[in-house]
Amino acid sequence: MIANLAQGVQAFTSNVALVDGERTVLVDTGANFDVVAAVRDRVDDLDAVVLTHTHRDHVGNLEAVKDAFDVDAWGYDTTIDGVDHAIEDEETVQLGDHEYVALHTPGHKNDHLCFYSADAGVLFAGDLVFQNGSFGRTDLEEGDRDALIESIDRVLERIDEDLAEMHTGHGPSVSSNPYDHVELSARMARQA
Repeated sequence: MIANLAQGVQAFTSNVALVDGERTVLVDTGANFDVVAAVRDRVDDLDAVVLTHTHRDHVGNLEAVKDAFDVDAWGYDTTIDGVDHAIEDEETVQLGDHEYVALHTPGHKNDHLCFYSADAGVLFAGDLVFQNGSFGRTDLEEGDRDALIESIDRVLERIDEDLAEMHTGHGPSVSSNPYDHVELSARMARQA
């Protein structure tokens, strides 16, 4: 079960995916809203926080979540405040009831990760790609358009064409032909 706890929130935040199951995990914590209450409305406890990347809108609530649930945060770069454990490129992590492979996908930010489960047919895309061919900004510090294109291509090569769901860092999740949206993002990033 995957729920976006930031849905309907009127504040500058990222999406926050609560992945419930054998290992209950929060993918990103969002910012500027009471995510702790939103988690407690759905589950009693968390096993971990997993970060797609550490831009403020994705980690603004990190300390509050860590304090409230006494959990550690996992991300790509442990030199960044709040990231307790490193997730290496190609490492497998359990989110909910499924195993996901972590893919290091810089371009939007150097520590960006996507998480993909072939078994579940799910991609957590962070701010790499969004619906309708949109893609992550490269005009921020650490942004790099060429690296972003390489990262999108890498994800595109890895995911199945029958991908069932893509959960993005902003905007709605995509459950209708999400592979096509990633493919379109790869084309659009080259044209911009």
